[in-house]
Amino acid sequence: QLQLVESGGGLVQPGGSLTLSCTPSGFTLDYYTVAWFRQAPGQGREGISCLSSNDGSTMYADSVKDRFIISKDNAKNTAYLQMNNLKPEDTAVYYCNAVPGVGGMDYWGEGTQVTVSS
Repeated sequence: QLQLVESGGGLVQPGGSLTLSCTPSGFTLDYYTVAWFRQAPGQGREGISCLSSNDGSTMYADSVKDRFIISKDNAKNTAYLQMNNLKPEDTAVYYCNAVPGVGGMDYWGEGTQVTVSS
């Protein structure tokens, strides 16, 4: 079964850091564009970062720009979201998404909870 598995979430104090991981099962990320989304309680799912498989370009939502870093390690077949200077408003379930660079079916993970609280 082709799927993504996120890990690395947890409880962190404001100003702290976490790194989320996204590992696929049944396929490799080499030619996939990877994106991270989040969904806070009572809100819709928000796209926050994307890493293109075509040219390696990255995109960040204004809400996380200069604090979060998206990356991918093809040797480890894992994508990451490094989150720094976390704020209470970053509290959400974080989801990984992967779609082939040439288009096609995309895959989602089941999410990992990030809670920022003192």
